[in-house]
Amino acid sequence: MSDLKTEKLAVLIDAENAQPAIVEGLLTEIAKYGTSNVKRIYGDWTLPDLKGWKEVLLRYSIQPIQQFRYTTGKNATDSAMIIDAMDLLYTKNFDGFCVVSSDSDFTKLASRIREAGLIVYGFGEKKTPEPFVSACDKFIFTEVLRSKDEDALGINRKTTSELKQDTKLVNVLRMAVENSSDDSGWAHLASVGSHIAKQAPEFDPRNYGYKKLGELITATKLFQIEEREVGDGHSKALYLKDIRKK
Repeated sequence: MSDLKTEKLAVLIDAENAQPAIVEGLLTEIAKYGTSNVKRIYGDWTLPDLKGWKEVLLRYSIQPIQQFRYTTGKNATDSAMIIDAMDLLYTKNFDGFCVVSSDSDFTKLASRIREAGLIVYGFGEKKTPEPFVSACDKFIFTEVLRSKDEDALGINRKTTSELKQDTKLVNVLRMAVENSSDDSGWAHLASVGSHIAKQAPEFDPRNYGYKKLGELITATKLFQIEEREVGDGHSKALYLKDIRKK
């Protein structure tokens, strides 16, 4: 796999399960992982519910794909999006896909793309069913993409007490440090982050109100933290150790 910054990505958006307000943050987030070579959005554009998308699509050069609803209760948009995704997959011109929806119908699609050796970034609201979240390599909740500045993240920032009471979070962090540590119990922050990404695709420090993993871990007060010089001494890295271990 090529460097993440040079990955060629296909961005497919389910207009009926996403909001125009997330697009700026969405494309900024996607730029961290690669280049959006294809940007398509699917929906029945004859419906008044989707009128809010027009200005956003023009501004960010996102191609709208029209899909009429043939039968009430059946989501033809999902089918069209899945068919296009498979067509793009077979071109072998992409390194990964960004699937933007909160709909569990895309679970099998994400799994199929990963079976082909490509990476899948999922984007959806916190209500997104767990099977779809787990089927992706990484899943970003779109609520965090609405923040326009750093201060906005602090609005719902969890306190140390709240973080410690989050059993799932505590277990994820402790397990990652344990599995990434050396014989002395110290673990490099980057290794911890990599382990978490493999075990919990939906994990994101911003879900707890923190911009970076290091800030979140520091706030839990569950780990000893050391800043060490690395390489030629011109750069530093954070190392962690569970405070329960001496």
